[in-house]
Amino acid sequence: MLQLSKAEKAEMTKAAQKAKNMRIAVLVPCKNEEVTIAKVVGDFRKALPTATVYVYDNNSTDGTAVAARKAGAVVGYETRPGKGNVVRRMFAEIDADIYLMVDGDDTYDAANAPVLVNKLISDRADMVVGARIGADTDHQRRGHATGNRLFNVLYTTLFGREFSDIFSGYRAFTRRFVKSFPAVSAGFEIETELSVHASQLRLPVAEVPFEYKDRPEGSESKLSTVRDGLRILKTIIVLLKEYKPFWFFGAIGLAGILFAFALALPLLFEYSRTGLVTRVPTAILATGIVIVSMLTITAGVVLDSIRRMRAEIKRMFYNMTRTRAGE
Repeated sequence: MLQLSKAEKAEMTKAAQKAKNMRIAVLVPCKNEEVTIAKVVGDFRKALPTATVYVYDNNSTDGTAVAARKAGAVVGYETRPGKGNVVRRMFAEIDADIYLMVDGDDTYDAANAPVLVNKLISDRADMVVGARIGADTDHQRRGHATGNRLFNVLYTTLFGREFSDIFSGYRAFTRRFVKSFPAVSAGFEIETELSVHASQLRLPVAEVPFEYKDRPEGSESKLSTVRDGLRILKTIIVLLKEYKPFWFFGAIGLAGILFAFALALPLLFEYSRTGLVTRVPTAILATGIVIVSMLTITAGVVLDSIRRMRAEIKRMFYNMTRTRAGE
């Protein structure tokens, strides 16, 4: 368990009292987790006695759904493959005041669930992320750890420093966040999209560090270092284009102008010496690249204005979303 100061414990106690009057949903998207799912459901029912545990099965070929139902979970199904598809359906179908999302592989300690929930309430945050201690060094294959470290640095550079672990599957959300989140990701990149959404709208967020457990023996990871790494990189690039189009298209345009200048520099030297330009095709190519680059930068400016308008609309929709179920 996490070590808290006296002041933090007092705030957590107040938050715990408020949580008793709220509907809490534990969301467990999973596929082929028959080995661990019963323990996960049991542990979270014990940690959050008033919560309802929902397990959504994503085309499992084992007895995941049966084991979850026997352990006391409400079982749902999503046939489209990918964690993002499951999370999108859970967010749409389940109504609660507070949502706690966790993986079904028993790598996240259920004892920390009340801490995440109480932190969400006491900090009046919209999302609290359980930041895994040692996620970029321990408990994973070397490729996963290295990729986690690199993507976290990339995210911090592009979108800000709110998060130190953008891939954590252990998160608490308010109803307002869940019901205003326009999920479009299909797979494991859903965590990145959740983080970017919070960063774009400047929503109040927090992190709680905790120890990360190894998968139990007999449980197999669904992650592919190369395949999922490429999908996450693609998602970051797409999100950069959508959320910071001036940076994206401006960088492309600037690169084009620098390349055109490098092509044209020898021609300028030749013209200064002879007053002639003998390599006409190169001159035409450089001119064309400059024109296209300027159009690209202009497109970035226009799209940035559209992005701001979309952000304003998303913010208004967020503000109009009810904070409590049934309001």
